Amino acid sequence: MDYEVTGLPMHVLLVHATVVFVPLAAFCVVLSVVWPAARRRLGIVTPLVALLALVLVPVTVAAGAWLLERVDSTPRITAHMQLGGTLLSWVVGVFIVALVQWLWFRYGATQADGLRRRLGTAGSRVVGAIAVVLVLVLCGGTVFTVVQIGESGSRAVWEGSFRSSAED
Repeated sequence: MDYEVTGLPMHVLLVHATVVFVPLAAFCVVLSVVWPAARRRLGIVTPLVALLALVLVPVTVAAGAWLLERVDSTPRITAHMQLGGTLLSWVVGVFIVALVQWLWFRYGATQADGLRRRLGTAGSRVVGAIAVVLVLVLCGGTVFTVVQIGESGSRAVWEGSFRSSAED
């Protein structure tokens, strides 16, 4: 496949969408898990945004691999490529959590009542707190990984290629 759009490498364009939608999906998941009113308002939007992020990541990585074959390889570009390969597993986790929480709160309300009865109030609170902590770690790790990848890509492209002051 040709990953070029009007003379520009598609990776350069896709990166911007990925950098927006992956953290947005993580943020929606966190909101949906910790704030019931947000969960009701976001509804199906959370898993749809997470699905879009999930689709964008491998396309962006493939466009980056295409671009890598057309630029001089440097240690910074290699580091960026290796970091970029780690994002998909994080985004798969965000998508799974987004889908499961939406399905659970959409169709599993009766099971939630049964779980509360079996575990008791304290037990269900502990399970809920553990779930929230795991979601926060997953979403925080996802956003941190996006920042790491973006920073390494920016350094690979821009470090040493501009002056601190404008020429007269």
